[in-house]
Amino acid sequence: MSGESDQTRGSEEAISESGDGIRGTALGSAPVPLSVLDLVTVGAGHTASGAVRTAVDIARTAERRGFHRYWVAEHHSMPGVASSSPAVLLAHLAAHTERIRLGSGGVMLPNHAPLVIAEQFGTLEAMAPGRVDLGLGRAPGTDGATAAALRRTERLHEGADDFPQQLAELTRFLDDSFPDGHPYAKIHAVPGPVQATSPGGVQSAHRPPLWLLGSSGFSAQLAGSLGLPFAFAHHFSAANTVPALDLYRASFRPSEVLSEPYALIGVAALAAEEEHEARRQVLTGALSMVRLRTGRPGLVPSPEEAEAYRFNELERGFVDSWLGNVVHGTPDAVRQGLDELAKRTGADELMITANAHGGAARLRSYELIADAYGLPRG
Repeated sequence: MSGESDQTRGSEEAISESGDGIRGTALGSAPVPLSVLDLVTVGAGHTASGAVRTAVDIARTAERRGFHRYWVAEHHSMPGVASSSPAVLLAHLAAHTERIRLGSGGVMLPNHAPLVIAEQFGTLEAMAPGRVDLGLGRAPGTDGATAAALRRTERLHEGADDFPQQLAELTRFLDDSFPDGHPYAKIHAVPGPVQATSPGGVQSAHRPPLWLLGSSGFSAQLAGSLGLPFAFAHHFSAANTVPALDLYRASFRPSEVLSEPYALIGVAALAAEEEHEARRQVLTGALSMVRLRTGRPGLVPSPEEAEAYRFNELERGFVDSWLGNVVHGTPDAVRQGLDELAKRTGADELMITANAHGGAARLRSYELIADAYGLPRG
C-alpha cells in the first residue's frame, strides 16, 4: 500500500475512533482522554532545531501511547518558545505521524486575516485528512509592542473586541458559505469546499473542527453560545478554571457540531522517577515565568541554574503560587493529582503540558504518565 494510502487510512481510523473528531476515548485507567500541549520549548545550551526534533519525538510517543491529540500554541518574541508558527510546525508533525489528532492550542485569530488561517488549515487538512483541529484564541500571544508589529496597527483592542466577527468570517471561509451579495461571496479558501463544486471536483468531507480557547469567561460564554468545544488554560489561570467551565456549560446551546458541552483543560504536569528530580525540572519552568513576567524572557534555564538562582521575596511568592498549580512528582503522585483535577473540574479531557529545560525529561514524563495509567505501549 502506498504512503499516501497509509496516511489516509490512519486519518480515517482517527475519525472513526473519535466519532465526531472532537470527543476522545479514555484509555487504560485514565478518568478522561489525555492529550498533549507542546510549547516546543528551547532550553539554554540547545537550539530551535533540537526543540523541533523533540516535538516530533513527543508527538510520535503520544501517538504510540494513545494520547488523543497533540497541539502547539502560537507565541511570539519569546526566545524559549519555538512555536511562533503553528501551521508550519503542524505540517512537519503531520509528516511524522499517522493517527493522532494535530492542532493549534491555539492560533491567535486577531493576529491574522481569517482567509489566511482558512487557507493554512485547509492545507493541513489536505495533508492529514480528518485529524486536524483549529483552536483559536483572542489574546496576542505576546507583548503589546510585538502584537502591534504583527497586526500593523497600534489599536490592539480592536482585534479582541472584533473577535466574534472575525470568528464568523473565518467560519464562512472554512465552509465556503458567504451569502450572495456579500463582498467575499466570490472569494474561496483553497484547499476547501469550493473544489468539490468545481467541474470534476472531489473534496474531502472533513474540515478542521473549531475550538475556542480562553483563560477567562469571554471565550467560555462565546463557545457555549455557539455550541463549540472549549479549551481552558488551567495551566496559567487556575483560579478561573471552575467558574469558566461552569459558564461554558450554562451558556451551551446544542449545534451541528456538538449536542452537549465538551471542554478540555490545559494542565502543567511533569513526572519523574523521583520527587526531587521532578521538582528540579519544574523549577526551570517557574524561573522562566518569573523572567517573562518581569520583562526578561529568555531560554529555559537548566535545573542547575534554577536551583542556584536566588529568588527575592516577591519572586518566591510567585514561584510558590505557580508551582502549586503544576502537578509534579512521582508517576503515582502525578496520576493522583490529575485524577483529582479531573474530578474537581469535570473536564472532559486533560491536555498535559510538560515544561522543563531538556527534551529528554519532557519525553520521559509523558512515558511515565502513560505507564501510570496503563495506556497501550504501541
